[in-house]
Amino acid sequence: MEEIKVAHYLKVKQGSPDFIAAVEALGQAIKESGPLDEKTVQLVQLAGAAAIHSEGAVHSHVRRALEAGAGAKEIRQSLIALTSTIGFPTVMAALSWADEMLEPKR
Repeated sequence: MEEIKVAHYLKVKQGSPDFIAAVEALGQAIKESGPLDEKTVQLVQLAGAAAIHSEGAVHSHVRRALEAGAGAKEIRQSLIALTSTIGFPTVMAALSWADEMLEPKR
C-alpha cells in the first residue's frame, strides 16, 4: 500500500514538478523558521497527521521521525499524548498506522 502512495506522489511530481517543488520549498521554509530540531518537527507533524486521520501522512512522518532519530517509544508516546485532544478511536487508528511502519514485516 505504501508503495502505491509513493508511486502516486512520484507521478504527480513528474506531471507537475513546479507544484511539488513549491510544496517542498514550503516544507523546508517551515522547518527553518524556528528553533525546533528535525525530530521534534516530525513528531509535531505526526500529531497533525493523526488529527486529520491521514494514514499516508502518519506513515510518512513515522518514517521521517525515525530518520531524524526518534525511537518507537517516542513515536508511540507522541500519539498516545493526543488522546484527550483528538480522542481514543483516532489515536488507536494512528497507532495502528504507526505500527505498520515500526513493526518488522512478517
